[in-house]
Amino acid sequence: MKYIAEKTEDGAIKGKLSIYCRVLEVSRQAFYEYLVNRDKPYKYEKIADKIREIIDEDKCNDTYGSRRIHAALKLQKTEDVHIPSERTVYRIMQHEGLVHKPKRKPNGITKADKEARKSDDLLKRDFISDKPFEKCVTDITEIKAKDGKLYVSAIFDCFNSEALGLAMADNMRAELCVTTLKNAIMKFPELSGAIVHSDRGSQYTSAEYRATISKYRIVQSMNSAGGRCHDNARCESMWGRMKEELLYGRYKTEDMTIEELKTLIWRYFMSYWNNRRICSAIGGLPPVLKRELYYRELCAA
Repeated sequence: MKYIAEKTEDGAIKGKLSIYCRVLEVSRQAFYEYLVNRDKPYKYEKIADKIREIIDEDKCNDTYGSRRIHAALKLQKTEDVHIPSERTVYRIMQHEGLVHKPKRKPNGITKADKEARKSDDLLKRDFISDKPFEKCVTDITEIKAKDGKLYVSAIFDCFNSEALGLAMADNMRAELCVTTLKNAIMKFPELSGAIVHSDRGSQYTSAEYRATISKYRIVQSMNSAGGRCHDNARCESMWGRMKEELLYGRYKTEDMTIEELKTLIWRYFMSYWNNRRICSAIGGLPPVLKRELYYRELCAA
């Protein structure tokens, strides 16, 4: 409509108006209705402003889809603005050009040691947990840097997707996974006795890693024999989201040093992901808030 209005001087050039309407398959009545309504304020202007505020709160929030934006609006509990349905939020984002599309798909890097003793698959792709520190998933991902490769290892709680432990190094030896466990236990002693699920990579079948989980009384679980990435899909999805939200289209990691990437990723997980990021899988709450609400309700009960 805007194009037709520009080419016909708001419909003043009748000959051109007839041609453009016929070619673009637009009725004259619809065009004149557009002229009448175009200067009226947008019906959802207040909601659109709130959506922009949410996106501007953190640089990674520009990856929010309508589902997480809708959850963030409800979490704010804005009294002067009526929050519409999720579908309406999607249409508003579409109108404002704020719809996000995924960029890439992650690839796994750990290799299985076929000769090593394996643990049973205790989760069997059931990544739902009713309480904190019951089921956890762990994995390693790699990121190319200017001075080599950075390997990131983390443990996530299936209850609220919180990053419980994080470790980074320029190699992917077993020590990296051991350090991740120690960091998690140091911060959350409640992790003792939990199931920690991984793939069948040689790091997780090593004697050093098994000695560590035995020391902290952690129950080991692994992908099933001949299992695929879906057996640890929860953790794979975490890496995919991190790279899409933090790195793809935002940073050229090959121009950054390993130390610069370490700082970036640590802040993302320990500050943004755990405390502020809206997670639609846990009811549109940040992970830490989800855990706090659980214990609050437990005490009230």
